Amino acid sequence: MTFYDQSKIETLISQETLQSRINALGAQITQDYLGQGDVVLVCVLKGSYLFLADLSRAIDLPLTVDFISVSSYGNDYESSGVVRMVHDLSHSIENKHVLIVEDIIDTGLTMSYLLANLQTRKPKSLKVVSLLHKPSKAKTHVQIDYLGFEIPDRFVIGYGLDFHNQFRNMPYIGVNLSGDIPLNPAYLSTKTEPSQV
Repeated sequence: MTFYDQSKIETLISQETLQSRINALGAQITQDYLGQGDVVLVCVLKGSYLFLADLSRAIDLPLTVDFISVSSYGNDYESSGVVRMVHDLSHSIENKHVLIVEDIIDTGLTMSYLLANLQTRKPKSLKVVSLLHKPSKAKTHVQIDYLGFEIPDRFVIGYGLDFHNQFRNMPYIGVNLSGDIPLNPAYLSTKTEPSQV
């Protein structure tokens, strides 16, 4: 039994398709950066953590990982367009090959902010890896150097992407068809009240 109601979620990208494409991206990055020097994967939290984990294992190079967190979502479905830094990098990226690892690029505003911010830190190169891209939502052009999938303008959940901060641990990318939180009723009935102590 899954915690989510599969009848209320349309599968957009299956687990198998995700892994196959991520392996191909990893192989391409390996080929492009072989012998080029220090490579740093910068994971944009929170949605990219699963993508980062699988992508980093698909790259056959010595590399380091760092994390950055920005906020731009004004409500559950639409970006506010105002970007603010929540958590900065832990280490210098100067003179290193930096790959920003993002879960989804829609308006492009967040990524434009990150590119401008990180470019001031003097990396040797700065490129973008995005699992998903919604070109119909773009408000500014962003060069995506390594892209997993182009998707239509639908609100997606799973594989790191959330709805009300849940469903990140779904193993595939889906579309919530219910308009509500698609939890499995059977799962809800198995939850027990905490004992009174």
